[in-house]
Amino acid sequence: MMLARVADSLYWVGRYVERAEHLSRLSAVMLNATLDRTEAGAQAAQLARASIGDPEAASLSDPFNAARALVLDRDLGGSVVVSLAGARENARQVRDQITTETWERLNLLYLRATAGQAERDFDANAPDFLQGIIADLHLFKGAADATMSHGEGWRFMLIGVHLERAQLIARLLRVCFSGAQGRVLDDHLALVSILRMACALEPYLRAYTADLHPRYILEFLLFDEDFPRSIRYSTALMEEHLTHISKGREIGRGDPLRLAGRLNARLTYTDVEDVESTGASAILNSVEAECSAIHQAMYETFVAYPLETRLPA
Repeated sequence: MMLARVADSLYWVGRYVERAEHLSRLSAVMLNATLDRTEAGAQAAQLARASIGDPEAASLSDPFNAARALVLDRDLGGSVVVSLAGARENARQVRDQITTETWERLNLLYLRATAGQAERDFDANAPDFLQGIIADLHLFKGAADATMSHGEGWRFMLIGVHLERAQLIARLLRVCFSGAQGRVLDDHLALVSILRMACALEPYLRAYTADLHPRYILEFLLFDEDFPRSIRYSTALMEEHLTHISKGREIGRGDPLRLAGRLNARLTYTDVEDVESTGASAILNSVEAECSAIHQAMYETFVAYPLETRLPA
């Protein structure tokens, strides 16, 4: 069994890295959408900000500064640089558990994003700056996959990645497909922007050709079993990694494996017709709530468990 502090740090490396990538992509899409100077572009940018809980989402008079703060503001708890700092600090604490290639990629990215010229680089060419962060995060994930042993530590990190991803995509879909904001989705630019926020445009087009329809987008991002950023794909990976980690351990009612398996089963045997009959908000709120429950169960099972449960009788 891996040390609790090591498991916790690797889990949070995964979560922070995925959060930084998602926020960078939302910022890039938001800036691109507002370049069109259309109502649909402004609405797409509003959706991006609303999906991260931005209280100023209704005010988009200065989307550039909003994106700049989301990326570079060190006092904003959910910014990209804060997420990168969290990932780097957790990786530093378990430096002996990750490879040199993985550490160097994350450390170099953090140093570049927090350097003195980072704000000038963003102001000069924000799209290139954001794409550079996203590309480096892809390189970090590739280095981790290619050089780390695929044991418990790697699995804890991947659980963090996919738990964070499932929550973020569920939040994005809830904002886009629930309530009055659904009317935005009649516009082609808004639909394209939503797919880009989930890094799903090309995979969606291969699956559904050029038929951009809200129903198909919801179905693809919720239920597609092959697309790595669909919620179903992430929950299946969470269950798989938890199954390996939990071998030889008694699985109780509130165990993270049981919770992840239940969520994965629900998504496996639910289809878009069921979602339409009850409303998208019901299943998306459920996904968010169950991901939060899995996170809490991860902490109670692998980090803050009572000592007597790990000692031999």
